[in-house]
Amino acid sequence: MRVVLLGPPGAGKGSLAGVLKEKFSLAHISTGDMLREEIKKGSELGQEIQTLITRGALVSDELVTKLVAQRITKGQDLKKGFMLDGYPRTVKQAQDLDEILKKADLPLDFALNMEADSTLLLKRLTGRRVCRKCGALFHMLNKPPVKSGVCDACGGELYQRTDDNEETIKARMQVYEISTQPIIEYYTSQHKLKELDGNLETIDLANAVTALLK
Repeated sequence: MRVVLLGPPGAGKGSLAGVLKEKFSLAHISTGDMLREEIKKGSELGQEIQTLITRGALVSDELVTKLVAQRITKGQDLKKGFMLDGYPRTVKQAQDLDEILKKADLPLDFALNMEADSTLLLKRLTGRRVCRKCGALFHMLNKPPVKSGVCDACGGELYQRTDDNEETIKARMQVYEISTQPIIEYYTSQHKLKELDGNLETIDLANAVTALLK
């Protein structure tokens, strides 16, 4: 099974990815993780990405597409299936992805779109905390750490992302709605779009996605 994850910030794509990995053994392809990994490796591509970030410039669509193509064509762990998180973000990227998958003989099965109430999204994101060391996610209401400010998994420091404030989150939601609606229409026209309720908690989400995909 090969799927794309769509949904606004805070809709629960991280929780959905965890469910898909556990239930269907899908590999998780996150463009954010790939960018960080290339920088960490110090590859030629990673150095190019680091230069852009240092200058405060955005990583181009072409670069991100190149990373995705590289991951898909060389990924031996993708035979059982995979999910793409953070890509595509535009119709052009969706078209590029179709070409990449066609060449790899790995056509996309579904695009899973998560929709959630905007009030709930704000509540989720403003309460989110991230471990500086291992990247584990916590929430001050829904999933607080055992010890305040300390990661349960590795003991690292928990922090709030600078973009997890109400004003920034609302702006991100507006950008998402404008940029992603054409992608939703693109996959709808291909009869590949499936809707999921992003208001659900993880246990209910697991049951819903299992029923939807089986």
